[in-house]
Amino acid sequence: MSANQAYSADAPSRSELDQTPGPLVVEFGTDWCGHCRGAQPLIEEALAGHQSVKHLKIEDGKGRKLGRSFKVKLWPTLVFMRDGEELARVVRPGSARDISDALDRIVTPA
Repeated sequence: MSANQAYSADAPSRSELDQTPGPLVVEFGTDWCGHCRGAQPLIEEALAGHQSVKHLKIEDGKGRKLGRSFKVKLWPTLVFMRDGEELARVVRPGSARDISDALDRIVTPA
């Protein structure tokens, strides 16, 4: 999934994410959020070359259960998971390196 795609209002359940095999990045935000728009080039740069990593962009906000289950407070929040376990998190990334470091945690087996 490209970082330039819109945030989806259709969110999977938390149990679906917890059962997802392999590396997964769940990005919480909104299309109108300036911080989210500003982070897109950084996210795209960091994800380049990581086609095996599934990337979900989930619209967050009041009443959105999935974001609350991850205790999301600021956008964008990127949750890095492998085999259903959260291994890293980046909130309002300041550089592609911040994201790449977290990606390394989910693509490189411990």
